[in-house]
Amino acid sequence: MPKRGKKYTESRKKVDAEKRYDVAEAIKVAVDSSFAGFDETIDVAVKLGVDPRHADQMVRGTVILPNGLGKDVKVLVFAKGEKEKEALDAGADFVGSDEYIDKIKGGWFGFDKAVATPDVMGTVGKIGKLLGPRGLMPNAKTGTVTFDIARAVSELKAGKIDFRVEKAGIIHAPLGKVSFGPDKLLENLVSFLERIIRLKPASSKGIYLKGIAISTTMGPGIRVDTSAVKDYVK
Repeated sequence: MPKRGKKYTESRKKVDAEKRYDVAEAIKVAVDSSFAGFDETIDVAVKLGVDPRHADQMVRGTVILPNGLGKDVKVLVFAKGEKEKEALDAGADFVGSDEYIDKIKGGWFGFDKAVATPDVMGTVGKIGKLLGPRGLMPNAKTGTVTFDIARAVSELKAGKIDFRVEKAGIIHAPLGKVSFGPDKLLENLVSFLERIIRLKPASSKGIYLKGIAISTTMGPGIRVDTSAVKDYVK
């Protein structure tokens, strides 16, 4: 077992490993136990009572976090003609088509999100094997294949995230930075959980929210009392 540093050990003492914390308390403990010399990200992991092997139990969606992510999201837009100007006016960092496809083939991935207009998806699809594994492939289900480029770019810049349940039935997502403070991070978490609950598959039986854990980039996991979620979501 790898040896933990002194700062991690001290941080771990602030967390009761046996306790299931209230939602707001878990966020506060995560912020208080942050110890890194940089502004750590707060992440959430949600274990769902679904079997992703069945198409009717796949949980996938998007949510715009009310307080954003606290980072400058670099957006690449694949488009041509007048849609290029629309993308630039909306704040896209990179806009084009063939030239960026060639750059990506050459190993460039200097962006966080990609958007494409439907008319260029045939070309973008040629680099799907490069974009897909990195979660960068534009997809109509997440609103990143659209002619409404301005809206797509604005939402991504504002903190829109997309998520998908993994094979083990777990969804991971960022909630923002420690510097946001407990109140803003709680608002982001509640928005995320509300979205997850709305996406519950009709075929999912039994307990849906089986486990929730909050953690900072470098810190220990903090388990949340799932029965307390109902006191926060709408």
